[in-house]
Amino acid sequence: MGDGLLTLLILAGITVFLVMRLKNVLGTKTGLEKKPEPVFGERSAARPAPALEEKAEPEPIASTDPLSETWAAMRAVEPDFSPRDFTEGAKRAYEMLLMAFENGDKQTLEAYLSPDVYRDFAAAIDQRADEGLTVDARFVGVREAKIIAARFDEEEQIAEIDMRFVGELVTVVRDAEHRIVEGDPNEIRRETDQWTFGRRLGAPDPNWLLIATGE
Repeated sequence: MGDGLLTLLILAGITVFLVMRLKNVLGTKTGLEKKPEPVFGERSAARPAPALEEKAEPEPIASTDPLSETWAAMRAVEPDFSPRDFTEGAKRAYEMLLMAFENGDKQTLEAYLSPDVYRDFAAAIDQRADEGLTVDARFVGVREAKIIAARFDEEEQIAEIDMRFVGELVTVVRDAEHRIVEGDPNEIRRETDQWTFGRRLGAPDPNWLLIATGE
């Protein structure tokens, strides 16, 4: 065996070793990865958690509520489920995800969106970047957040809730030369969205994923 061939074999062996080491490092979870914050698991500041010796009573549901049977089925799996608490969590999620989209924050979007919805959001962000556009956005508030429909698959324990949001924000889109091509920094824009959240009830993660969007 010639010296040149021997040298090539040694170098090839070293290369394979380094590649395998790199693959192992990148594919190893350290346990320090950031987990999604419990947007839906938080209690409203206006409704503090009860004292340890007290038992929190579930929110009463009026028999006239057209979704009362759906809520009852959900509570059979999660007794603490509350449409009111869900709505408060959905409002927080709406602001967070809307601003994450405007700011191009894919990491946040990926954590709270279903894969299909994330692909659409990510594609829009990428297209914006390819066109050299940047967005300056400021969230003003939610004027309306209302549950308009809900479904629950008792066999699969999958719940879906449709929300109608009316939000207000200031949005300005600028081109590569920083010229305004859309929006007005002094104008509050009103946006109406219909979002569907889904979750398997009884799962440890209290967060609902955004699984569909509409207007």
